[in-house]
Parts: sequence; C-alpha cells; structure tokens
Amino acid sequence: MLDTDLAGIYQVETKRLNEAVSRNIDRFPPEFMFQLTQAEYDNLRSQNATSSWGGRRYLPYAFTEHGIIMLSSVLNSKIAAQINIAVVKAFIGMRRYIAKPIRKKLDDLEKVLMLHIDDTNHNLDEHTAIINEIITRLNNLIETPAKPKRKIGFNPD
Repeated sequence: MLDTDLAGIYQVETKRLNEAVSRNIDRFPPEFMFQLTQAEYDNLRSQNATSSWGGRRYLPYAFTEHGIIMLSSVLNSKIAAQINIAVVKAFIGMRRYIAKPIRKKLDDLEKVLMLHIDDTNHNLDEHTAIINEIITRLNNLIETPAKPKRKIGFNPD
C-alpha cells in the first residue's frame, strides 16, 4: 500500500507518516518498505487519472504487509495504537494455539466430531463415514507434512 493510503487508515497526514518512517528508518528494511521510482509513479498517476499540476514533492513509499504492521508501532495516533494492540493480541493467540501439540488438537477435534455423531438422530451412518474420513485425512497430514508453498508477495531478491 502507498503512504497516502496508509496515512488515511492511520488517521495522520502523509507528511507525518513519512517523518515517522524517516525517524525510525532502521525498523523498515527493504522487505518492509521501498520508494517508487519516477517511472512507477508516473505509471500509477496515469492509471489513476490524477492531475499533473498538483501533488507531491517526493516519490511515494510503498509498504508490504510487514511494513504496514510496523507503522502501527511508530505512528502516534489512536488508531495506530489500537492496531498495534490487536497485532500483539493476535500473536499471543497464535503462540498459545501453536504451543498446543498437534496430537492434542486432533484429539480435541475427534471428541467434538464424536459428540456430533452422538447428537445426530438421522443419517447416522452417513455422518459417521464422513467424520471418519475427516479423521483419517487429518491423521495423514500429521504423518506426511505438506510441501512448503511458494512465497507470495514482494521479494527484494
């Protein structure tokens, strides 16, 4: 996302956002943020049909998802603080979930599925077969981990 769009989201002026980035440049490595070239900016302006007589003094910055999150820690606005807190809470939740062994997660899931079978009064055989198939596939995932996926998004290399 561009700095102007993020300034709107974080409810600060674009100038203030870029000042905060400049003061904390060590928090924004190339995979978090980069500055558009003149050709890229010209192409962007022509696609958005913006006026050529107004505008910016400097080329805009583009931020990756990591840069967007980092912005929440360097900006001084209420929305930035709220986003930063939400990110921290999300990581705490993920850490708790990941810390739980996968075998325990599957056992818990199996219990829930078995309770569902017990509560089902009709089509019992059909539900049992489907749930047993789910359990079998989940167990196969543990035994054969998935192949790593190709990285999506900006790659500075």
